[in-house]
Amino acid sequence: MKISLRKVIGSIFGAAMLAASAQTIAAPLTVGYSDWPGWVAWQVAIQKHWFKQAGVDVKFEWFDYSASMDAFTAGKLDAVLMTNGDALVTGAGGGKSAMIMLTDYSNGNDMIVAKPGITSLEQLKGKKVAVEEGLVEHLLLLDGLKKHGMKQSDVTLVNAKTNEMPQVLASGEVAAIGAWQPVAGEAMRALPGSRPVYTSADEPGLIYDVLAVNPASAQRHRAQWLKVIKVWDRVVKYINDPKTQPDAVRIMAARVGVSPQVYLPLLKGTKLLDVAAGKKIFQKHTGFGSLYGSSKVADDFNVANGVYKTHQDLDAYIDPSFMKAE
Repeated sequence: MKISLRKVIGSIFGAAMLAASAQTIAAPLTVGYSDWPGWVAWQVAIQKHWFKQAGVDVKFEWFDYSASMDAFTAGKLDAVLMTNGDALVTGAGGGKSAMIMLTDYSNGNDMIVAKPGITSLEQLKGKKVAVEEGLVEHLLLLDGLKKHGMKQSDVTLVNAKTNEMPQVLASGEVAAIGAWQPVAGEAMRALPGSRPVYTSADEPGLIYDVLAVNPASAQRHRAQWLKVIKVWDRVVKYINDPKTQPDAVRIMAARVGVSPQVYLPLLKGTKLLDVAAGKKIFQKHTGFGSLYGSSKVADDFNVANGVYKTHQDLDAYIDPSFMKAE
């Protein structure tokens, strides 16, 4: 009996393709997350097996923040949790993404902390302020200066790493630093009497936190990502319910290795957004009440400060269809 070599090769190739296809279908969605209350919140769903209940296979991988964006850019993750401004930075560097949902906006956890004796942003005029140039606290500082009739040239910027800010403030070499929690809290503990003079609570919507998905994954696994969004809605309700919040805070605190008592104030500096709230923010208009308006401010900041050279196409980064489907 003659068997065509071409047919044998074709059969082997076909079986291999089917196996590869099955592996692709079976592989879980992968999401990079890091130490921010709006992202640690996912731990509630992970620990309570809500994704399995929703019929979606998803794996959350824990990173330092910058490392999570690097992994996403390298194609090692389907999605990453980051700020809307950093989604633009990552995209300009080659890691394009689609922002399909919001987790929260910073509501006080990002702050400009001044040394003892300085009680207002205006008192920083002519003084040194340390920020990690090009990152979100730099943007926060500029926003505060503008609201108080000042500009960047009214202060002297000192570039420093965010995780070094407690030592920088305690050194006495600067009048203020920019940092987010928990680093900002560490800075205030390191220098008793220091205090925030401007925070993200003064400009709600300046810093949105998003689930940014690889566009190919968003298209290929649309039904699965919609299930993820529904799980998020359940998470927000569980955290915000006074009856279940203590359990949620316990889970979140354990993820980052602190007590619930220490973690609760950090959670309060983050405004979690359920699907209903997210839908409103995905509407296209100017101003910080819209993801589009906020991202335009971030894009202008990034170009002005040389984070990247050319303005990004915001419509290519923001996909409102997922929120509209809910």
